[in-house]
Amino acid sequence: MSDPRQALFRKIPSVDLLLAHPEIDGALSTQPRGLVIRAIHEVLEAARKTIQMDRPVSDDDLEVDTIARDVITRIAVLSMPSLKNVVNASGVVVHTNLGRSLLADRVLAKFGSLAGGYSNLEYSLDQGHRGSRYTHVEYLLRELTGAEAGMVVNNNAAAVLLSLETLARGREVVVSRGQLVEIGGAFRIPDVMRKSGARMVEVGTTNKTHLKDYEAAIGPDTALLLKVHTSNFQIVGFTEEVPLSELVKLGRKHGIPVMDDLGSGCLLDFSQYGMIREPTVQEALDQGVGVVTFSGDKLLGGPQAGIILGQSDLVTAIRENQLSRALRIDKLTLLALEETLRMYRDPRMAVKDIPTLRMICYSYESLVESAERLHALVRDMDTKNFSVEQTDGHSKVGGGALPLQELKTRLLCLIPAGLSAQGMEKRLRHNTPPIIARVEKDRLMLDMRTIQEKEFQTVARAIKALAEVQPPKDRLERNP
Repeated sequence: MSDPRQALFRKIPSVDLLLAHPEIDGALSTQPRGLVIRAIHEVLEAARKTIQMDRPVSDDDLEVDTIARDVITRIAVLSMPSLKNVVNASGVVVHTNLGRSLLADRVLAKFGSLAGGYSNLEYSLDQGHRGSRYTHVEYLLRELTGAEAGMVVNNNAAAVLLSLETLARGREVVVSRGQLVEIGGAFRIPDVMRKSGARMVEVGTTNKTHLKDYEAAIGPDTALLLKVHTSNFQIVGFTEEVPLSELVKLGRKHGIPVMDDLGSGCLLDFSQYGMIREPTVQEALDQGVGVVTFSGDKLLGGPQAGIILGQSDLVTAIRENQLSRALRIDKLTLLALEETLRMYRDPRMAVKDIPTLRMICYSYESLVESAERLHALVRDMDTKNFSVEQTDGHSKVGGGALPLQELKTRLLCLIPAGLSAQGMEKRLRHNTPPIIARVEKDRLMLDMRTIQEKEFQTVARAIKALAEVQPPKDRLERNP
């Protein structure tokens, strides 16, 4: 008996036939030929798989005109950039998967001329010869923190790796077991230490480490005492850890520098804004650490970068490590970091103008006002798909920072009727631009803390589009 699928396979149009189709021939005048051919092959391969899997296929589905329309649609998809703007309605301010911190308008305004032209990136205008790219931010870092010296690499993982490789390769680093953290992307302190060539010496227990534990571990091969800020989790209850000041005293007693990995890092005391206290970079340096490392794109609110500050001799050694060239930042990151740091000269303006700080510090009253304005844009819809209400909730700082801090927020809540919460979340995720919301208690939540004011109309249009979706007649939609 012949396989009925073979007859369907024979009806699939050829590549040459599709290239001659008027619509595809027209696309060739505006799109690269390689892109058009790729789209044709992908559509044809999808048709073959559909037949192979015995899914329903009609003769019309395999007509040249039908396949050509599918190819044109596929060309449009392939022509779209992979990296695109999204609306963050999740309530996670420093959202790692959505690009972490937003850059300030003042930073963005600098990109045009410097990104499209030459600059004195590594050229000394005073001396007329090659200079160092680090000078553009080191003076600001020293001014803002009191550090003797500083440098910047491409992220904090690189900062930790480079510092350990420079200061402790082939030697021992003493660290508390309670600080052997893993953060996003499977970045583990023990693994980084092994990559650096340092030998890790664990002391204490998961919940308690005493000063005597560090002292007992110090030997002739000890290069560093390492403190890691457990910014992405907290151990509570029966706990004890050695204060940084005591660790520094112990290090001085034995002539061993202390390295403090702050992770997120911040230059402002967030407790003055009613939040949990987070150790600042300035405090770590004031207590005498040899080296402190932290991120530029989390609580600092700048671009992705890893910042290394500390004693001049230690930072100089780290800077002269040949590995630093492989980890250095480019001119655009340097530009964004310099402008962000310049804003910290006036802390009040930094909180107002740096988006990450502004969103973290929003008052509940301002979020209520924002929710009311967005709600007003969609309040008069006539739909059976859902109802819209306002409710209270909590946002997160994100990025591994302040994990126990809950930020009271205001939410626009879509309560399912004809459409499910999961279905609405998926439709918003496929909106143009995508809108990333969260589902809680079978309701779709849009958090006002992370929706930018300029995005209100975009969100309102997407909600109105949901209102016009024709839901299934017999049951609540589950998989749109």
